[in-house]
Amino acid sequence: MKTLSKLMTLLFVALLLSCGGKEEKKKESISYGRKEAPVKEKTAEEKATPASKKIDLANKGIGPIKSVTFDAEIDQKMATEGAEVFKKMCTACHRTNKKFVGPPPTGIYERRSPEWVMNMILDPEGMVKNDALAKELLMEFNGSPMANQNLTEQEARSVLEYFRTL
Repeated sequence: MKTLSKLMTLLFVALLLSCGGKEEKKKESISYGRKEAPVKEKTAEEKATPASKKIDLANKGIGPIKSVTFDAEIDQKMATEGAEVFKKMCTACHRTNKKFVGPPPTGIYERRSPEWVMNMILDPEGMVKNDALAKELLMEFNGSPMANQNLTEQEARSVLEYFRTL
């Protein structure tokens, strides 16, 4: 009787295990007549070039600055003031010659317009929200947004002059 009971239990367990196979459930999506937004295919060049290396001198950015004019000569007094502001407010995330939390400012005017740079300094949130290149930079730098340092236009302009010396 004990043997029969053990045999029946073993048979019952084997039956349960054999019937408990994995069943794949197919997820069904519900469509309400929406069409997928067309996705623009990026060219090989766009995929290969990171945003920090892209050259876009025509883009002035989104913000209050519409025009910046540089004098032929660098204003050393303004550049010195800009260096102080940069050292105090920006070096937590930027290094002059290498990628850190944010991109390096060395050679920035070979890639960006002065207006774009100044708008980015004065209103980084607005730029990331409304400027495609700023959005790409945010993604390139691991989603680390640039902090708004609440600089005045004069302080930002001094920083721009300092960038000319790098």
